[in-house]
Amino acid sequence: MTDDSSPLAARMRPQTIEEVVGQSHILGEGKLLRRVIEADRLTNVIFYGPPGCGKTTLAEVIAQSTKRNFTRLSGVVSGVADIRKICDRARNELGGKGTILFIDEIHRFNKSQQDVLLPYVEDGTVVLIGATTHNPNFFINTPLTSRSLVFELHPISPPDIAKLLERALGDSVRGFGKMPTVFDDDAKEFLSTICDGDARHALTALEIAMRSTPYSEDGKIHLTLDVIQECVQRRQVRYDKKEDGHYDTISAFIKSIRGSDPDAAIYWLGKMLTAGEDPRFIARRLVISASEDIGNADPRGISVAVAAMQACEFVGMPECAINLAQATTYLATAPKSNASCMAISEAMADVESGAIQPIPEHLKNKHVKAIGSERVTEYKYPHSFANHFVEQVYMNVPKNYYRPTEQGYEATIAKRMAALKSS
Repeated sequence: MTDDSSPLAARMRPQTIEEVVGQSHILGEGKLLRRVIEADRLTNVIFYGPPGCGKTTLAEVIAQSTKRNFTRLSGVVSGVADIRKICDRARNELGGKGTILFIDEIHRFNKSQQDVLLPYVEDGTVVLIGATTHNPNFFINTPLTSRSLVFELHPISPPDIAKLLERALGDSVRGFGKMPTVFDDDAKEFLSTICDGDARHALTALEIAMRSTPYSEDGKIHLTLDVIQECVQRRQVRYDKKEDGHYDTISAFIKSIRGSDPDAAIYWLGKMLTAGEDPRFIARRLVISASEDIGNADPRGISVAVAAMQACEFVGMPECAINLAQATTYLATAPKSNASCMAISEAMADVESGAIQPIPEHLKNKHVKAIGSERVTEYKYPHSFANHFVEQVYMNVPKNYYRPTEQGYEATIAKRMAALKSS
């Protein structure tokens, strides 16, 4: 057992760009980020991606390779005074080696704190490296992102996670290379997959397994599937109700319904419920989708969605998951139309951008006959006419907003409207 008490994930952090695993889309041979790191020509960058994908690792690699001063701050514990202190010191050293300022979890800085950084970044006093798990478009001020290259990092793939695990077991200096170990293939595959692309999570689980598993009679530590499953305990679901996991997953859920894929929709529903999402939030989105994506192609869709929403209030979890599943599969397999959604969008856009049409006199609640006014057109009561329909002006400047499609019941609506207009 190693004497180093620091976590395995910290000890195994890559020291050079060659040791970095994954992210070939930005670190492969000839790729932009690799070129600027190797040439020590780094400009302001923001690394954006999920936990454990290598954001801090890349910053550390840059720290090892650059000839410039490298300073670190944390968005969790640092404040305006820390920012000013570092940036003022960097300004006093202008003309020298230059300063790279790495801010981990930069999204934790509020707008005012980020504004303090702007003049120092703008005039080149510091080169900024920001790391965030949050979408920079929403959580980092536009003036900062516009002056930075934003690199999105992906979750580490299972094969690459497996390489990291093997490296940790084989490294005699930083890892467990001095401890004879047998790592079963099924256990390695399980751990490489279950960590959901989070290298830190995988290495932490491996460390727990190594430190808690006794030597066998053959003098080796046997990491079996049972051992690894016990150390992991439960699959990690990357999901935060106030962050990207929340918005990205509900987006995938609704788009799967819109795309008529009930299997994908059920999967994303299962992910949200497993992660502890409020079922009422999901139900509200189903009610919206029922009108936005299904509409009059199946008018029963909104009834099913509203019933599911009421069931969530009445039944609660875990049973209301069944109600949500029924509504999800119904909407996903229903015929689709966004005609009513487009109609209201166009109408509201016209109201906002153009002159407001006056209400025709015969449609008003009460007719006012002022002295000198022209004769008011009488309102025609449709139910008094054949087919309960009569031609009259309902809008002074007519425009066709609702255009029924040929999908589901809306095809019947389209035929009826066409028949009325031709009568």
